[in-house]
Amino acid sequence: MAFIDYYQVLGVAKTANADEIKKAYRKLARQYHPDVNPNNKEAEQKFKQINEANEVLSNAENRAKYDKYGEHWQHGEAYEQAQRQQQSKYQSYSNQGNPFEGYTYSHQGGDGDDYSDFFSSIFGNEGRSRSGNSRKYKGQDIEAKFELNLSKAATTHQETFELNGKKIRITIPAGAYDGLQIKLKGYGHSGHNGGPSGDLYITFHINNDTSFIRDGDNLKLNINIDLYTAILGGEVVVNTLDGKVKLKVKPFTQNGTSNRLKGKGFPKYKSEGQFGDLLITYNVELPTKLSKEEEALFTQLKNLQS
Repeated sequence: MAFIDYYQVLGVAKTANADEIKKAYRKLARQYHPDVNPNNKEAEQKFKQINEANEVLSNAENRAKYDKYGEHWQHGEAYEQAQRQQQSKYQSYSNQGNPFEGYTYSHQGGDGDDYSDFFSSIFGNEGRSRSGNSRKYKGQDIEAKFELNLSKAATTHQETFELNGKKIRITIPAGAYDGLQIKLKGYGHSGHNGGPSGDLYITFHINNDTSFIRDGDNLKLNINIDLYTAILGGEVVVNTLDGKVKLKVKPFTQNGTSNRLKGKGFPKYKSEGQFGDLLITYNVELPTKLSKEEEALFTQLKNLQS
């Protein structure tokens, strides 16, 4: 398998900062997304490469390993450990300088033989066995973002999506919140030399498709009432997550008055039957236009008050 230069895939320089990498990824991801290029195998392959490159270069630790080891970056720590072990064992060479100096780590091979040959050239067959060529390595983890509407996050439900050709079905408990991350074990990239697959980390981004404002497990809602209802009192119909309710408005309700509805807020994550509260705030709307008769009546009221 030919070496893929992740910097070249994203079209950025090796000195690119995190923002430049993110900007390049988003631009290319939109361009080659399967929804934009249906039934286009070439675009699909390009899209996979773009995501793979971003997964590595957007992570500072992984990027540092990639810059040092290239395609072998996932196994870099194992190679370094083998080096340290051999250095310790062959201290007799210390008066001749560092035995690792003068060797270049090649990133262009596809099967790890560059590292195997490197160790073997110094330590013989024992070095080859320690190079990690026969060891099992866990595959790379995958990080993915999942867009979820607030109305759906309020209920326990299943979602199905496709990743790297695999259909994945997950159950999302009611109360999922923005930034929530879950791990799906074994749904990452395949392992090396028969090692276990990596894991899939899904981070949720909640889109608010409702008129509510979420505040933790509580919900906030602004309700407009007219001047006459605010002064004389009355009823208003309020939407909640599980239907409409009628509320009594007390006479002389001031603008900005709040009303708390216990247990009518957002469900608490992984706490079945537990909910936050719904906080209602009244916004008193003043008339923008009066008839002559109404203006005369308000004038009379003003004179009565004085």
